[in-house]
Amino acid sequence: MQEVPHANSLTTGNPQPYYATQPANGVDSSAPAPHYAGPPTYPLDDLSSDGKKSDPELAIPAEKTSTLQEGSEKFHRLGWKQLTVCLIVEAIALGSLSIPSAFATLGMVPGVIMCVGLGLVAIYTSYVVGQVKMRYPHVSHYSDAVEIIWGRFGKELAGVMFALFLILLVGSHALTGTIAFINIIGDYGTCALVWGVVSMIILLILALPPTFHDFAILGYIDFISIISAILITIIATGIQAHNAPGGLNAVNWSAWPAPGTSFYEAFLATTNIIFAYSFAVCQFSFMSEMHTPTDYVKSIWALGLIEIFIYTLTGALVYAFVGQNVGSPALLSAGDIVSRIAFGVALPVIFISGSINGTVVSRYIMDRVFTESPIRYVKDAKGWAVWFLLISIVTIIGWIIAEAIPFFNALLGLISSLFISGFTFYWPALFWFQLIKEGKWNISARNIALSVLNSCVLVIGLVVLGAGTYASVEDIITQYNSRAVRSPFTCSAVSYA
Repeated sequence: MQEVPHANSLTTGNPQPYYATQPANGVDSSAPAPHYAGPPTYPLDDLSSDGKKSDPELAIPAEKTSTLQEGSEKFHRLGWKQLTVCLIVEAIALGSLSIPSAFATLGMVPGVIMCVGLGLVAIYTSYVVGQVKMRYPHVSHYSDAVEIIWGRFGKELAGVMFALFLILLVGSHALTGTIAFINIIGDYGTCALVWGVVSMIILLILALPPTFHDFAILGYIDFISIISAILITIIATGIQAHNAPGGLNAVNWSAWPAPGTSFYEAFLATTNIIFAYSFAVCQFSFMSEMHTPTDYVKSIWALGLIEIFIYTLTGALVYAFVGQNVGSPALLSAGDIVSRIAFGVALPVIFISGSINGTVVSRYIMDRVFTESPIRYVKDAKGWAVWFLLISIVTIIGWIIAEAIPFFNALLGLISSLFISGFTFYWPALFWFQLIKEGKWNISARNIALSVLNSCVLVIGLVVLGAGTYASVEDIITQYNSRAVRSPFTCSAVSYA
């Protein structure tokens, strides 16, 4: 048995915590309210009634209190606007320009429905994730939340999934950086590994800010970068379509999937949209640094609506301008010169959005390894040395995996199907049933409606897990059969073009 924090209500934005003895693997929300056992006894960051502290420390020796208190304050400066920026950096990257190719497979109508519908689902599941953080302030990362419902096994499973997925994303952005540099420079004589190493070094440097408050400064540059790249792509493809014979009327886009589209192709396209909304994976980590965690609702609504608007508009317009032959990313369809300019404009988003994944996973490792040590707060030379070493290891491992596996992007799709199905869908649904729901599922109209909604979210997660995995495996097989994979650690720049 262990003591875990809980709260009666979030509706006022002012949760009133109580602590009670609860099973380690979950909470029976239908049981009578447990007896109030008094406030938590943490020496630092005691949970206040206004929800302004979010990362309680374990009991520590008195001589370390001052140092850790100062370090803790350094990691509690994130406001809701900075949280929004961090979520944008983590969620909206160059992959948003793969949405038009998803529209080309699904058709205009299903594409729009998927973008809007899945976006609303992602906003809701992110809201549930925030509710869990508010009721259980000791949760610092996703694995801590899974531990509450699945015990130690769940914590370790989610931790491995969390770390592996984020490290692979770092590798993915290193690979994207290589492709961008090759397209921008247009020099196919230089060994591609040179650009890969350059990309890795840039990712390493940008991941060095240890707090998300500091990292948020880079987020503004990131957002301007991706919006500019998208606008360049939309305008360029629109002008091309207007000037082509027959104009816009000659573009071969369709409202529905093309005849002969297989299930594997359609679901693979759908996963591109699903993964574009996978911002809940880092939400616990970001919220742990908020000075007022109750403000998270503003952030997820701001991010969710921005994503829905950008993805739907980009997918629909570029598909309408280019048609079935739209490239992925779509800026490849903007013409040689314009696509090189767009890649140049997109360089900040490629590296900033990639580096934040390294920062998040490194914070997770630091929090687990140095729980009671000042090293965790990266305040002195020793802390910075450990932090730099950790960021370097994470970035290098990501780069090595991306270069060593010739079908890396397809592998990332497989890993995403296996992991994002949990982070974005079925775990938040289980959180609601086991940690958030008050009373029996049919005790009120509200509970019935939310039970149905979360059951649907759970089913979506299981479908993504099964069908997404199948589609990703089929994609790997198709790439091998068509000889579309490159060699490991290849110097051939042409294979990246």
